[in-house]
Amino acid sequence: MKLRHPMPELTGEKAWFNGEVTREQLIGDKPTLIHFWSISCHLCKEAMPQVNVFRDQYQDKLNVVAVHMPRSEDDLDLGKIKEIADEHDITQPIFVDSDHALTDAFENDYVPAYYVFDKSGQLRHFQAGGSGMKMLEKRVNRVLSETEQDSE
Repeated sequence: MKLRHPMPELTGEKAWFNGEVTREQLIGDKPTLIHFWSISCHLCKEAMPQVNVFRDQYQDKLNVVAVHMPRSEDDLDLGKIKEIADEHDITQPIFVDSDHALTDAFENDYVPAYYVFDKSGQLRHFQAGGSGMKMLEKRVNRVLSETEQDSE
C-alpha cells in the first residue's frame, strides 16, 4: 500500500472481538492506527504494551484497530486468539483476518505492521517490525497536530 492511498474497506473478517468498526466510522473525526499482529509472533507480543500505551494515551484523538493476521494453521483458533488478546490487554476492536482478505487489501506481508491514516483516511505512515516505536509515535503526533490545525 502506498502513502496517500485511501484506507481499504474493513471487510472479509472471520470474526470481530471487542466491537466492530467500519471504514466510514473511522474516517472524518480523527486519525487511525491499524496494527497487524499474530498470536504466533513474538515481536508482536513484545510491542503490544507500547501499542496499548498509544491507545490509552491518545484515546480521545486516535482510533486504534488491531488486525489478527494468521501465519500458520495454529493461528486460526478463535478461542486462542481471544485468550492471547485478553492476556495482552488488547481492548481495541480486533479484526480476525483468517482468510487474509484485509491483509491482501493492505498488501501487507509483515507482523507487527503499523499503518497510520489521517482523519480523511489517507495513509500517512507505514512501518513494520517490533522496533521503531519512537518513530511511530513521532508520525502519529505529526498527523495529530495536522488534525488539530485543521479544526482550528
